[in-house]
Amino acid sequence: MKAEGEAKLVEEGETESKHSDDSKNSEGGDSESRQSEEGDTESKHSEEWDIESKHSEEGCSGSKQEAGWETEEGESSQVKPSEGSFAGVSEHSEGKCPGWTTEAFSGTKPEPVGLEAQEKPVAQLKHSLSDYHIQDREEHAGGLGCSQTSPPQVCTGPVKFNVTLLNYMDPAQMSHLKEEPYYGMGKMAVGWHHDENLITHSPVAVYNYSCHDDKGECSEGSSVEKACWRIGLKVAWDIHTPGLMLPLESGDCYYMRDDLNNTHQHCVLAGETARFSSTHRVAECSKGTLTYIQSRCQEALSNLHTDPETGSHSLVTLQPTALQHCEEIHNEVEFEWLRQYWFQGQRYARFCSWWTRPMEQLEKDWKLMETMTMLFLATVEEEGQAEERRREMAETLLSALTDRHQQRQTWRDRCHSSLAQTLPPEEAPVDRPFWGVDDPGMPLPFDLADIISRVESLLWRM
Repeated sequence: MKAEGEAKLVEEGETESKHSDDSKNSEGGDSESRQSEEGDTESKHSEEWDIESKHSEEGCSGSKQEAGWETEEGESSQVKPSEGSFAGVSEHSEGKCPGWTTEAFSGTKPEPVGLEAQEKPVAQLKHSLSDYHIQDREEHAGGLGCSQTSPPQVCTGPVKFNVTLLNYMDPAQMSHLKEEPYYGMGKMAVGWHHDENLITHSPVAVYNYSCHDDKGECSEGSSVEKACWRIGLKVAWDIHTPGLMLPLESGDCYYMRDDLNNTHQHCVLAGETARFSSTHRVAECSKGTLTYIQSRCQEALSNLHTDPETGSHSLVTLQPTALQHCEEIHNEVEFEWLRQYWFQGQRYARFCSWWTRPMEQLEKDWKLMETMTMLFLATVEEEGQAEERRREMAETLLSALTDRHQQRQTWRDRCHSSLAQTLPPEEAPVDRPFWGVDDPGMPLPFDLADIISRVESLLWRM
């Protein structure tokens, strides 16, 4: 669906395709993970691929449309630090209620359901748990692609939401919902995750609407506590500190404010009825837009000259800094855009058909960048150059190729993991771009191990 504002890819699922830790479910699945028998730390739960980028609830990913409609799989969550206390209010502003409470737009408060810790203000909780907070933002913010360092934007004035996600999920239509693995909170619609790609300290607002059940509010034999939808909260990357659970009644609105999203992870726990949600965010748009990546491609391709008569290619400049810049853009396009897009599967591409042409163009530009890398390699291997300059170029090329080779293997492993094999063909990740050893249409092989060895050998001889 085409966004109203700056277009960004909406990864079908609420959570960061990169930073989540457990659940392959309907609305969301963070990383497929294994909990060790000793109850090891949560880092093990991010070993497998993050299927969460496919199916999750409240968020947007590194590249998303600024407004989107997602179907059963729910809201997304690839989003950067949002604001800190989990405060519910009946206002459309940032939310100024300091406690861990929700309030319907009508002004009526739902009765807390089995939440002994609910009355304790989140600010106090955060203080008492400060020893357990793990500052993982820098570790995980870069994701799988080429990261560019720049000062983060900080939300200081009035909030102007620029992303709206509408989501729907009916638990009755889902064949499998994963159990919350640490605290026995029940079935998860979206696994534990951080929201990403947000302006620092900006709030996330979520309006919750639960459809009425013809059979009544809860089914016979089910607990009242697990009949309604709920939000779970826990200290980031910590499974020993007890988690919190907040019930969501139809009409409730909650906010994530301050640094809560940075120091904690949250999940969405499925109720018994279908649910609509509307998530409002202040997305960080300086990098994740289509306009941004198209301009980056033009920067790289400006160093490629095409002979109008023969069609042959050559590099405009051989300055190591310019070549390094081009290789960084090359990696960014491949790992932050192309592979992220196809990882969602054929079904996603069909539902988000507006993106078909832009992604085809990005793939064409990326292929030209493969040609540029081939020309770069030929230059490095050419004899008769000044040794110092040749060494500098070889080191630059080796660094780019090593990074690319490792990331390709990581993505390939994810696409062919045992978990990926369990998905329906249309939902399974697509390992693209991929090509065979003797593909005449590609200037370089997919597996770069041999080329890396050649460059290493060249450096060793210098």
